[in-house]
Amino acid sequence: MGDTKVFNKEEKAKLTHLIDEGVRVKDEMDILKGGLKDTVDAIASEMEIKASILNKAITTAHKMSFNDATTDFELLENILESVGRTD
Repeated sequence: MGDTKVFNKEEKAKLTHLIDEGVRVKDEMDILKGGLKDTVDAIASEMEIKASILNKAITTAHKMSFNDATTDFELLENILESVGRTD
């Protein structure tokens, strides 16, 4: 394996703090993602929309990438029309 580093007391404290905070943040993210999934599923069911479409809308809005998504869809549409697969 690689070199073994010996950490001093201050470095160990920093690493401990970092790992503890990282685990806490990851746990919070898991909880928030679970809540968002439940909310998306409920609204999707209520509005009779696929949850995947709502998730795509959320991701597109978050990334501010609507123009990219539109361009990608237009290319997809063009390809499928070109091969006669737009039914």
